[in-house]
Amino acid sequence: MSVEIKLSRSNRIYRPNEPVEGKIVTKLSSSISHQGIRLNVNASVNLQVRGGSAGVIESIYGVIKPITILNKTVEVLKSGRISSGTTEIPFTFKLKDRGEKPLEKFYETYHGGDISIQYLVTVDISRGYLHKSLSAILEFIIESEKENLPEKPISPEMVIFYMTQDTQRHSLLPELQSGGFRVSGKVCTLCSLSDPIEGEITVESSAVPIQSIDIHLLRVESILVGEKIATESSLIQTTQIADGDVCRGMTLPIYIILPRLLTCPSIFAGPFSIEFKVNLVITFQSEQSKVHSKSNFKTLRSWHAAESVPLELIRTK
Repeated sequence: MSVEIKLSRSNRIYRPNEPVEGKIVTKLSSSISHQGIRLNVNASVNLQVRGGSAGVIESIYGVIKPITILNKTVEVLKSGRISSGTTEIPFTFKLKDRGEKPLEKFYETYHGGDISIQYLVTVDISRGYLHKSLSAILEFIIESEKENLPEKPISPEMVIFYMTQDTQRHSLLPELQSGGFRVSGKVCTLCSLSDPIEGEITVESSAVPIQSIDIHLLRVESILVGEKIATESSLIQTTQIADGDVCRGMTLPIYIILPRLLTCPSIFAGPFSIEFKVNLVITFQSEQSKVHSKSNFKTLRSWHAAESVPLELIRTK
């Protein structure tokens, strides 16, 4: 015996003011009786604080009580029988009933490191005390209501940056400190989730050959724990802009596609916030870099140069 939930939209993307439609599909070797078929729709912001981000507080709290966005039960069928073979039972429900005040704002679906925002629908086919209930669960994706979104295209906001040996806060290779380097460019600081992050970077001069140029997309998640704020930065993805030494004075384009579910509109709520930033990292060729090929984005070595730029993400129509 098996049961699954299939939604009418293959991408499973809905907006809070739209009805969610689909069907419950059962595959049975013989007919069964049931005491009702129900859908449980749950949505919440799940928060957790990992070791190191809050010190002693983390050992006290750990996982923080989720913030409930939605919790409702929909009756699909009253008690009856389901025949053998494959049976499809249609359903529809509204996330927001007219006149109903939501428990919390409908934030967009987001899968992060310490914060996740999930919308789940669970079907439960009750069969009484003597038989185990049949159930299945499915996640669907929520995006912001269109009427609340700014028109597209939004005017791009670019920030101009430059990197030299004097802008770095960590120790550099002796040959970099003496010979120097200069890298300039521009990158987007306000971006629609449906658009790429764009910009450009130019290596004007460098006393040491370049090994690679990479861009780290980071999430910065902050959670209010008691009277303190625990903030943790984690890596979403790395995009390589150049491999090997590059021609001096040549402008290299920056073009990064944002991953779905791992990003969302920047959020500044009371109990938590979700922000993003872009780290531009240049790795110079050296014997030390060959030995330490793997590097943590949080720890810059003497053969690295980096620049960090805040990134605001928004949803547009």
